[in-house]
Amino acid sequence: MPYSKQGVSANFPQALLDAALALLARREYSRLELRRKLTGRFPDADFDALFEYLQRHNYQSDRRFAQVFVRSWVQRGQGPLRISRELQQRGIAGDLASGALAQAEVDWFAFAQEQLQRKYSVHIGAMPPDQRAKEYARRQRYLAYRGFPAEVIHWVLGDQ
Repeated sequence: MPYSKQGVSANFPQALLDAALALLARREYSRLELRRKLTGRFPDADFDALFEYLQRHNYQSDRRFAQVFVRSWVQRGQGPLRISRELQQRGIAGDLASGALAQAEVDWFAFAQEQLQRKYSVHIGAMPPDQRAKEYARRQRYLAYRGFPAEVIHWVLGDQ
């Protein structure tokens, strides 16, 4: 077995620990996500004792989850606002989310420009004058939806 049954608390059943570890073996989960996954099968479980055990043995960590999540979402082309909002929905505190975003060391200005160039190959200045305003707004909405701050969007589109 991948874990020692010594020191398992009587406050939660072995089946709950097994289910939690089976989930965590597949990918990282935040505490909130793990609780949501397990509540259906174990509605009356003592999740506080379970999470204390999992964290003490380094099986679950919200900090580690946030770091993996940020890396994954940056690879998907998402901006810091979107990533931060998604982390918050998964129960990650603001300071952990900010720390994970800072640790990613992404130049959001260059990254937004790269995402825009991947999506749109034609420069706005090369378009007919009557289409420029509409295209500018379209690109602005695209970057905003991806979660880039207004200052980044204006900087990137200022080059267009």
